[in-house]
Amino acid sequence: MTLIQPPMMINGGTHPARTMRMMIRDLSRGSQGVTEYNDLKVTQQTTPGARVQVGDGSGVVRGASWGQGSYTQYNVGSATVNIAPTGAQARTDMVVLRVLDPEYEGSLNPATDNIGFFDVVSNVSATATQPPAGMTAIPLARIALPANCATVTDAMITDLRQIANPRRTRKLYTAFPGNPLVRLTYQDNQWHTWPTAARWNVDVPAWAVTAKIVTTLAGLREDSANVFAQMRQVIGTVQGQGTAIDDDQGAGTRRSTVVVADSLTIPAAMRGTTQALYLQTYMSKSETGNLGVDNGTSLITDIEFEEGVI
Repeated sequence: MTLIQPPMMINGGTHPARTMRMMIRDLSRGSQGVTEYNDLKVTQQTTPGARVQVGDGSGVVRGASWGQGSYTQYNVGSATVNIAPTGAQARTDMVVLRVLDPEYEGSLNPATDNIGFFDVVSNVSATATQPPAGMTAIPLARIALPANCATVTDAMITDLRQIANPRRTRKLYTAFPGNPLVRLTYQDNQWHTWPTAARWNVDVPAWAVTAKIVTTLAGLREDSANVFAQMRQVIGTVQGQGTAIDDDQGAGTRRSTVVVADSLTIPAAMRGTTQALYLQTYMSKSETGNLGVDNGTSLITDIEFEEGVI
């Protein structure tokens, strides 16, 4: 197959439609899906009935055939989609955003017909996540309808949306406790906000749904006796899992490196705000050793926020 001519954008040239579609495909890196975290969400009607509604938003739909390119489609307002009632048998349907381009399939007239539309793929598998092979469409939701049902509620709807190119932002924070030595000497089976130097104010993006956080304590000091403790990360009101610090080296002063890692879900109330990110340490009564940070300790936190559908 030869190169499609002329390349974009050449004065005086005539560009076939698929040249623009291939540019959309290239710019979207071959991905398909909704554009942002809240685009094209499928929900029940305000008064549940035999329809669902699809909210505002846009998406990229990759053509099923190679060289077809990708399509962009957007919805303004709330669109309703009919869902056929069930009879004696339960049924699972899939709501999709579909493009039916007569250059590749069907016989619709782009001048008079809707080439892009919300469609229902009826009687799919109860675990289906993608439209049938060969269909130019992106999945929006799966609807599990019980027998003898003519009313769709949110409880029946499973969100299948994927973001075509989710946004990510990553930032590194550091702290150096310095002198004097700051010790955590409690043996009380309690959580303490420590070390206090490990505290940063973090801007949470409005689109963030998850956060991956890795905190490294290099040169964490232990002394006096064996140490058994846990350490966890906290951002805003969300607490991570505890990572064990289990040191059985006796009374001498020594240092170790501890890594605490979590993948956390960001609540809606925290999005678009500034939140404190800090460490908490749990000291067990079972051992009597102490922890400490000083000028031989470095604290490093790496946080990446990622967009996801909500």
